[in-house]
Amino acid sequence: MIGLSGVIAIAIGGATMMGQFAETQAQKDARMNWWREARFGMFIHWGLYAIPASEWNGKRTGGAEWILNHAQIKVEDYEPLLKQFNPVQFDAREWVRIAKQAGMKYIVITSKHHDGFCLWDSKLTDWKITKTPFGRDVLRELSEACKAAGITLCFYHSIMDWHHPDYLPRRAWDPRPGVEADYDRYVEYMKGQLKELVEGYGPLGVLWFDGEWEGTWTHEYGKTLYDYVRSLQPSIIVNNRVDKGRSGMAGMTVGDHRGDFGTPEQEVPPRGFPGVDWESCITLNRNWGFDKFDEDWKSRRSLLQMLVDVVSKGGNLLLNVGPDALGRIPQPSVERLSLVGAWLKTNGEAIYGTTASPFPRPLSWGRVTQKPGVLYLHVFGSPDGKVELSGLRNKLRSASLLGGSAKLRWENGEDGPIVAWEGSLPDPDVNVIAVQIEGSPEVVPVPLRADRAGVALLRSNEAEIDRARYESDKDCIGYWTDPEATVAWEVQLQAAGAYKVAVMQACEPGVAGSKYRVRVAESSVEGTVSETRSWSDFAEVDLGEVTIARPGLVRVEVKALKIAKNALMNLRWVRLERVKG
Repeated sequence: MIGLSGVIAIAIGGATMMGQFAETQAQKDARMNWWREARFGMFIHWGLYAIPASEWNGKRTGGAEWILNHAQIKVEDYEPLLKQFNPVQFDAREWVRIAKQAGMKYIVITSKHHDGFCLWDSKLTDWKITKTPFGRDVLRELSEACKAAGITLCFYHSIMDWHHPDYLPRRAWDPRPGVEADYDRYVEYMKGQLKELVEGYGPLGVLWFDGEWEGTWTHEYGKTLYDYVRSLQPSIIVNNRVDKGRSGMAGMTVGDHRGDFGTPEQEVPPRGFPGVDWESCITLNRNWGFDKFDEDWKSRRSLLQMLVDVVSKGGNLLLNVGPDALGRIPQPSVERLSLVGAWLKTNGEAIYGTTASPFPRPLSWGRVTQKPGVLYLHVFGSPDGKVELSGLRNKLRSASLLGGSAKLRWENGEDGPIVAWEGSLPDPDVNVIAVQIEGSPEVVPVPLRADRAGVALLRSNEAEIDRARYESDKDCIGYWTDPEATVAWEVQLQAAGAYKVAVMQACEPGVAGSKYRVRVAESSVEGTVSETRSWSDFAEVDLGEVTIARPGLVRVEVKALKIAKNALMNLRWVRLERVKG
């Protein structure tokens, strides 16, 4: 067992820390300002787990940074990785160059993940990078490189620690006796390490906590740790996982809990969280740490539209890379980040320092961000030569394509101004049109409605979602595992009568067979989920007809009747089509 060289007990001092850090809204705004302006950061998961890379004893385990847990590895069997870790190709300046070229403004790196291994020369343990053959203080080198490049350095720090003898609870397969473990002593050890990080490598932008969900970590611990970190550096920003207020993977804080921003994980909330600071953390492939089997890389289109989607809803995007055991960021990550960075060189003004869209829901043709007097229309693809700003009451003063010479014109449409162009737009994925408007944006809600042909396409990103979630990279409702989950829309139908109902759904082999109901006003149809090639392979399914007794605003709701396996389906849209005759 690799031992601890001691624990520094740290007195917080005083019982009124909350009073010390009580802030006016203006003071908090000043503290959060750089982060809100940045909008785009790099997450880095790196540690000993990059050596096995999701394989243990010749077996593929999955889990990457969770391999100790997934493969149920005893601590004594995991510890030899320390003497194998020698990332001779690590170059802090190269990592920072990649982030800066991608247009990222801050870096969040795992100072310590759940396996307890430390990427800096901590004086409180030998379970650290400077005891490996590599021997260098990675965080020190990264700190210096970030300062030189003007990138804000931030640390992820795990509350959970599978290696430390005082951390509880033990894993079920961990034979170490827990009777002598002292959780309070572990908390003091963690505070000592945080003091090293904040005072020795700062000033830091963010402390990004994780691993708070186990029962040993309480709200009292959370608020004390938040106050302690702020006492070390009052300007620091701390995420909500420091406390117990996180509401599932949606990552938003509920109740009276500490934390400056919410942390949705692997998702983009369908409507964002108006008035709340939040940041979606998302992987470039499927894993956080390096997984040598994972080649499921997101495309340029997916990444650009994801970034735009997040920012248009008032959030930040923290996009992850998982370097390998030699210290290299995988080339597919580098290539994709370079593509995002090239787009931002042209369109960055529509991302950095912008605020959320004034429109109450995403628009069918793309997304909107804004600065005073300017709306940035992020047009996905090149839809029919025009876009309509449904519900906007302001007059337009000008419209121009960022980085392009397309001639634009604007006119009044049925629900708001229309911006149009001839031919196609140059970028196949996202084009940005900057529209100058008179005054502050004034938007009135416009309901979804069927077109003149009687067709209403109800998209997943426009839905009201309860207990499932919107998957931006697939443009669908996913993680539909709760039988009580519902997905719903309100839509204006201009005529009564019969309507055909169809869905666009995906379901990987072996999971199909679940049953669901689509209710339209008082009428409904039922369907059985069909198998497709994968969760990303969508197929249209006709469900039959419903009858609408009277025209007007109707509610359309999809709900599971029976989930056969572990999930219902991925749902991209529901379509209603009036039957003529």
